[in-house]
Amino acid sequence: MRDRTPTPKIRISFTFFRRTGERRTKRALVLVTTLLLGASLLPAPAGATPPEGEDSVHAAEPYLVGRGIADATGEIAEVGLMGYGRIDQQAAGLHNRQRSRAFVVADRDTSERVLLVVVDAPMIFNSVRQEVLRRLAERYGDTYTERNVMLTATHSHATPGGHAHHLLYNITTLGFHRKTFEAVTSGIVESVEKAHSDLAPASLTLTHDELADASANRSRAAFDRNPARDKAHFPDAVDPQTSLLRIERDGRPVGAINWFPVHATSMSGDNRLVSSDNKGYAAYRWERQDAGVDYRGDPAPAFVSAFAQTNAGDLTPNLDLTPPSTPEDFQRTTANGEKQYRAAKRQLTADGTAIAGGVDSRLVHLNLSEVEVRPEFTGDGRTHRTCKPAVGAAMAAGSLEDGPGFPGFDEGENPLWDKVSHSVLYRASPKLKECQAPKGVFAPVGAMNKVHPWVQEIVPVQLMRVGELHLIGVPGEVTITAGLRLRRTVAEAVGADLQNVLVAGYANSYFHYLTTPEEYDAQHYEGGSTLFGRWQLPALQQTAHELATALRDGRDVPPGDEPEDLPGNQFRLQPGVVLDTPPLGKRFGDVLSQPAEAYSAGEQVSATFAGTHPSNDLHRGGTYLEIQRWDGRAWQPVADDGDWSTALHWTRRGVSASRVTITWQPPADAAGTHRIRYRGDARNALGRVAPITGVTREFTIR
Repeated sequence: MRDRTPTPKIRISFTFFRRTGERRTKRALVLVTTLLLGASLLPAPAGATPPEGEDSVHAAEPYLVGRGIADATGEIAEVGLMGYGRIDQQAAGLHNRQRSRAFVVADRDTSERVLLVVVDAPMIFNSVRQEVLRRLAERYGDTYTERNVMLTATHSHATPGGHAHHLLYNITTLGFHRKTFEAVTSGIVESVEKAHSDLAPASLTLTHDELADASANRSRAAFDRNPARDKAHFPDAVDPQTSLLRIERDGRPVGAINWFPVHATSMSGDNRLVSSDNKGYAAYRWERQDAGVDYRGDPAPAFVSAFAQTNAGDLTPNLDLTPPSTPEDFQRTTANGEKQYRAAKRQLTADGTAIAGGVDSRLVHLNLSEVEVRPEFTGDGRTHRTCKPAVGAAMAAGSLEDGPGFPGFDEGENPLWDKVSHSVLYRASPKLKECQAPKGVFAPVGAMNKVHPWVQEIVPVQLMRVGELHLIGVPGEVTITAGLRLRRTVAEAVGADLQNVLVAGYANSYFHYLTTPEEYDAQHYEGGSTLFGRWQLPALQQTAHELATALRDGRDVPPGDEPEDLPGNQFRLQPGVVLDTPPLGKRFGDVLSQPAEAYSAGEQVSATFAGTHPSNDLHRGGTYLEIQRWDGRAWQPVADDGDWSTALHWTRRGVSASRVTITWQPPADAAGTHRIRYRGDARNALGRVAPITGVTREFTIR
């Protein structure tokens, strides 16, 4: 922190030297030297003020803010997509790349800082968090720690899994996938490095608006069990609040973080292409199409936008309460993402709260299996305890509005499973049944943890402050009413406006769902997925209150015992790539199906290549494909696999051959001569990988 105390005779701003050009700096040095030599003869006039500009600029831009984007795309073939829990949903291509977006906010007066990361990912698993923190410590020492780093996921159900260290999440992905784990962690760290290097004076403005037609409550019967006061806050059973933190430098917007609750399930459970879903589209729409960001070429892009989650646990983007009917429902996805983008962009010029005040954070590791919840948080005047984690039969049923789960299970009562759970074939302990009631216990994963780690029991709970904005970092899927109660708890403790307190869902780890006790009793999908029993939310409220009062009073909080690191306990059933071979009589990169000679505007272009397995090289920071246009002198790229207009479909042929089909939906202004270039990597019998390429013939867009 700079020392602002003036000397008895003259006040010197060393910041001035950093902000001037070379010529001005030389003149300034001469001036300051003269003043220093004659300081005893030139006393400062009474009532002298600091040089005009420095303090006013500092007051107008009280923070240092850095922004960064990096590629975090994992394997796009033969890895399970995470979210729907379907073992048959194995990736077979790429719709668009995943991004990690990082924002560092530092107080210019105290040097305190916080780091928020928003990743196009299904969840943030503790395995990823631990590795990211480890790498950040190697680079930056104690600048970024578990206390001031918040990692959040957009919860796309069309992104690869297999990067957890807990067994339950790796079953449908056929085990742990090292390359995906490395891509996600490296992408996060790279985005942080860019944000750290991008730090510059900035102002922050917080605005709020409403978006009422982008979500629907998929668990209305459970929501209706809540008290009238809670339901009155959400008259349409949705949380319409869309909040935007605007980042400006010299009065110019350079970034924005939007929070709006809705599941990223616009792409169906039948989809096989890796995609960032509706929130990824909203960010792409703003960055790429509006701001012209080149994801592969901009070390410091002109604009960075993140679309983060809040309490989206019971909110679906499928407004008709039925899952998408087509495997790749791009139309639904872009329509919902467009709504989020437009609602956020409206706030870019809206009046709001000019953020002022410090930045701070608190974090505690909470063993959710053994929390004693005090009467002031239980609501019934009695003390209660949380339970060892257990999966309910309603969780196995899935969320019917976004995609069903296992056959034979239903939301609510499950008489068939109740009979099975009381038989000699399967038996949960009476103590667990009583604690978890009225849940029908499908899998006592807490007891199973003793044999192998299935789910996480010690989880991080975090509270982060940026001026008036408070973010409650919850490692799971919070229903809107559970979120409301958490927000009220923190707002009352710190004296904040309720709308300025947000739940940051899917943060730092994953413990499935968080419902109110009343919603839990309904045992819909969300209640069956609330692992630690009926009193899990009151336990989190109690913890959030402790964090809030500590932050308010400037007290530290003992972080508690960290969850165990489990890198050595992983299995993988999915075999790796052994060998690539081209089709008989063909070479790698040969075009098996050429595009037509000409297309009308808006007509889809397609070409098929003799390809290779995409997992040989993930092309992180690069691309598997390019759409190129002839400008009269050279071929210029106009789209790649990070764009929403392209798609790559991969299929295996025989034992080791691959067919790669690339499609492109040209925009309305795409007239001219084009071609498609494919980039792959072939593995030979010795395990060596070499790049290959293929190019189509020219075609015209009229």
